[in-house]
Amino acid sequence: MPALRVIVTRPERDALHWVAQLQQSGFAAEALPLIEIAPASGDANQQALRQAWGALPDYAACLFVSGHAVENFFKGNPALVQGGGSGLSPELSALDLPPGLRCMAPGPGTVAALVAAGVPEAQIDAPALDATQFDSEALWQVVGQRDWTAKRVLVVRGQSPGGQGASSGRDWITRQWQAAGAQVDFVGVYQRQAPVFNQARLQRAQEASADGSVWLFSSSEALANLLGLPGLQDVDWGGASAIATHPRIEDAVRAAGWGVVIASRPALEDIRVSLASLKSSPP
Repeated sequence: MPALRVIVTRPERDALHWVAQLQQSGFAAEALPLIEIAPASGDANQQALRQAWGALPDYAACLFVSGHAVENFFKGNPALVQGGGSGLSPELSALDLPPGLRCMAPGPGTVAALVAAGVPEAQIDAPALDATQFDSEALWQVVGQRDWTAKRVLVVRGQSPGGQGASSGRDWITRQWQAAGAQVDFVGVYQRQAPVFNQARLQRAQEASADGSVWLFSSSEALANLLGLPGLQDVDWGGASAIATHPRIEDAVRAAGWGVVIASRPALEDIRVSLASLKSSPP
């Protein structure tokens, strides 16, 4: 039986990591990134990042929405910038964080990025590794019972075109904090952009709508970017299969017309199991 083809749609660096892991498991995985990541640019964004670093002692918690948020936040540490550093310095980064600041992460990938940046694990809050989902709701189950009255929370996030950085999950946890009496502030440290596909990639996407490939979606934004690409607006996805790593993404993929959609936790091992089930029971 030929290897199951898998289209990994995460940003390029993440996609290449997942592709390598899936190929080791015997899948014919390939990267087709549907979100491009770039550092937040412009004087206003850089000033906001410097101000966020300066105000960290005033915050009780800092929520990093992704590993990209961690990386770009620490790269914006004024001490690193003034010192001419070009990358993360874990020792300096860890020392510059207020010891009472709780660093929060929606899942293990963001936790790993925080640890790599030098944040002590004892200072990190995140869903348990065996949580049914890695998202804002799961994080709130861990931290929601704390006293947030008059506390300040900083959300470190990305921005989409138009300067927007909201997502349904982030909106939800923001409302929980506000209802609990906290003040929530935001700083955008990277930009999410739709990819620009050449003709070869557009053709590959079209082929993958009907050649038995399984699309792996870990973002509703990635799905929207795919559907908005030139030449793909009228593609019939009814013969395509997909794995979605969150119920909201699953609903969006079904609404877009995919014939088979399976929900999975975003952990690679869970995705492997879901792919194996598709391979043994093809649509």
